[in-house]
Amino acid sequence: MKILECVPNISEGRDPVKIASIAEEVRKHPGVKLLDVSSDKDHNRSVFTFLGEPPEVQEAALSFAMKAIELIDMQSHRGGHPRMGAVDVVPFVPVQGVEMKEAVEVARRFGKELGKRGVYVYFYEEAATSPGRRELPHIRKGEYEGLREKLMGPEWRPDEGPHAFNPKSGAMVVGARFPLVAYNVNLKTKDFALAKEIARKVRFKDGGFPNVRAMGVNLEDKGLVQVSMNLTNCQVTGIPAVYEFIKEEAGKRRVEVEESEVIGLIPLTVLEGIVRHYVKCHRFSIRQVIEQRILESE
Repeated sequence: MKILECVPNISEGRDPVKIASIAEEVRKHPGVKLLDVSSDKDHNRSVFTFLGEPPEVQEAALSFAMKAIELIDMQSHRGGHPRMGAVDVVPFVPVQGVEMKEAVEVARRFGKELGKRGVYVYFYEEAATSPGRRELPHIRKGEYEGLREKLMGPEWRPDEGPHAFNPKSGAMVVGARFPLVAYNVNLKTKDFALAKEIARKVRFKDGGFPNVRAMGVNLEDKGLVQVSMNLTNCQVTGIPAVYEFIKEEAGKRRVEVEESEVIGLIPLTVLEGIVRHYVKCHRFSIRQVIEQRILESE
């Protein structure tokens, strides 16, 4: 059986009615299973996770995207997370029996179909059409507020869809990638500058950990600040490494960690790494988990 995962992020994390309505578009497809919906009011963003056979996942993603575009108006959107559009990013992730090449083909077909419907799309990661568009942060630079000006330059002509600013829905970034872990660490302080400083130290592009993207987020309602991260390859840099580093850096300013959080779903191998690190069980394997062995025997 082929299994392809889709993890779309929408620019809505505060209206439960809209979020439920968008989720229902996925549930309408019997060959697709909606595994998780994670919403964050501070980020004003929701992350959905669903999977199934590639053709069914593509169709479900299309229904999902069009409903989100119908319900979300970017002209009134405010939140702590960078974004370009109502449906900000749609990655397709190969899980079982699917090669990356096939995930890229699904992403391209999905993007082309959206383009026909008037949505402008940029392809990223493995589906990128040029090296300069591979990295999501580079494509998203300037965010929604900078899109109108960005589209005036020929170098930012969309891969699919009209070359014209749409104030309601903005732009969508579509791609294919390997499994990613969205991981945040919240600090007991209102010092936003500290969160930004630690994020700079931890992220790879500024000399930090490999395969880590990070930014500081101000959680005003909670009276906290956050180091928000994407770990793009946990086999290279896992949760324990970045958590301990952030804890140590914050401790230098006598700031404690309030909590950390995982957004969406993660592979079992991530938990394997956590167990190996924190309880020094260096030979621990996910195959020692009862439920995993049951799944393998089915």
